[in-house]
Amino acid sequence: MIAKTEDVEKALYLREYAVPYSALTHVFGRDDMYWYRVEKSFGRNSIVGTTIKDSKKLPQDLVADEKVTNFNGDKICIAETVAEGCVLGAAVCKGNETTQLTEGYGIFASEAKNVNPKYEPETVNTDGSSSTQAAWKVIFSNILIIRCFLHAFLNIRDYCKKQFAKLKQKIWNVYHAETKQIFSQRMRRLREYALSNLPESVVLDKVMSLCSKSGLFQKAYDHPNAYRTSNMIDRLMKQQDRYLFIMQYFHGDFISAELNVRAWAILHNFRPYCARIAKKQSKLDCPATRVNGFRYADNWLENLLISASMAGYKQ
Repeated sequence: MIAKTEDVEKALYLREYAVPYSALTHVFGRDDMYWYRVEKSFGRNSIVGTTIKDSKKLPQDLVADEKVTNFNGDKICIAETVAEGCVLGAAVCKGNETTQLTEGYGIFASEAKNVNPKYEPETVNTDGSSSTQAAWKVIFSNILIIRCFLHAFLNIRDYCKKQFAKLKQKIWNVYHAETKQIFSQRMRRLREYALSNLPESVVLDKVMSLCSKSGLFQKAYDHPNAYRTSNMIDRLMKQQDRYLFIMQYFHGDFISAELNVRAWAILHNFRPYCARIAKKQSKLDCPATRVNGFRYADNWLENLLISASMAGYKQ
């Protein structure tokens, strides 16, 4: 009840690109603190409940990772959960230990169970962090951890200077195997190639490490809809990284930092795609409407406000 929707929706749209509050004041009037408070107010809503309007639409396959950032000069991380192009969880954690990540990812779990008390996702794609995997096992004991193939590839790329073009082709040839059996066969061929053609080096050790995890990667074939790489969350984190860099990270208190990342997540889910992508998506012009299959209003901010009825929680 602080403004009419049409008076603030363009300014909030520009926050996707981290336009400073002072610039919003110069163009749209009011003052910097007004725009700061408008944006942060969205962080009070349930991210899952606001974004997912039907319990049947809750994703069974997730991607999770931590974004390392800066809080008053100290390193912290943001535990993020993504599915279907939507950011469904974003919690500021003071560290990356299992207990801290369990608390961070647990916020997503509690919001999802508010939508559906029986919610149990099938898979979650993570990098090789043991703390991340342990945290998800604490929250959902039956969830299957899918190891990210992309992270394993990048681990090799960072050390490989020579023969990278041919090695890259062979590694991704393994990834694109149609079945578990073909994947296993191609992984053995990759191992034989590496032993015959690569000298004793860190690169050889990294390739051998990749091959030794063949069984872990094969688990994804039992869940055809599972995410095999973290590419989706990596793209969203790049957007968030630019957003945080321009605002020079967090300088207030812990609560304001939490509201900030939650507001960013909710606004991202409802802001419309760029015109080129929206044309391909027809009327499903933002991540939230694509997941739900409908929207309440043509104006993206009106759609968000209606979706955030009762702060997104089922009473």
